[in-house]
Amino acid sequence: MAEKHELREKGLRLTPQRELVLAAVRELGHATPEEVAEKVKQTHPGINLSTVYRNLETLENVGLVLHTHLGHGGATYHAAEELTHLHLVCGKCGDIGDAPITAAAPFVQSLFDDYAFKTDVTHFAIYGTCAKCTEQK
Repeated sequence: MAEKHELREKGLRLTPQRELVLAAVRELGHATPEEVAEKVKQTHPGINLSTVYRNLETLENVGLVLHTHLGHGGATYHAAEELTHLHLVCGKCGDIGDAPITAAAPFVQSLFDDYAFKTDVTHFAIYGTCAKCTEQK
């Protein structure tokens, strides 16, 4: 399992909970802590939500997972190696889509050029209306 090697490389003690949480995040793509817990409980029913939260925080601290705010609720987690996309959230239907991170390059460069501000566009969602909802007008 690749997770074992990665966890050790990051200096983390290998625990079944960490392996399970990381594997669940990778399998789910974008997931809330509650969704991660439900996924892990399918094979390990004894895990509780506080354990999932603690392990998500630890995995984020070493750079294996990241969180994004995709809506009005809590954070959504995804694997750090998936930093290749922007999160596009439809304000009408709630659908979450992706766009290549390079699509934001002119915006990011403009903010740096004009304000010397380095922008992390992977940490937040871009809200608008998806193609499906636009067509339904």
